[in-house]
Amino acid sequence: MCLGIPGRIVEVRAPADRPDLRTGVVDFDGIRRPVCLVYTPEAEAGDYVIVHVGFAISRVDEEEAARTLAVVRAIPDALAAELGPDALAAGPGPEVRDG
Repeated sequence: MCLGIPGRIVEVRAPADRPDLRTGVVDFDGIRRPVCLVYTPEAEAGDYVIVHVGFAISRVDEEEAARTLAVVRAIPDALAAELGPDALAAGPGPEVRDG
């Protein structure tokens, strides 16, 4: 199964000679993974993005990220399948707020 998982960008990188080839580090509940940011050129550190197979495919607000992550967590083994087995050791993630 392949899902889009929400995470928060903690670092943005780009080669000096190719600023359009942006990558970054995204935090998924304490699990940090390198992510390609080419498809979300407006995304900056602190923003939440939906990541699919290593690519940030859209920017979302914190509340949407929390709602999406709550759904993903309800699917058995979804985080481990998408982020690796160490995802199970992660914390509870963004708080889900009533609306």
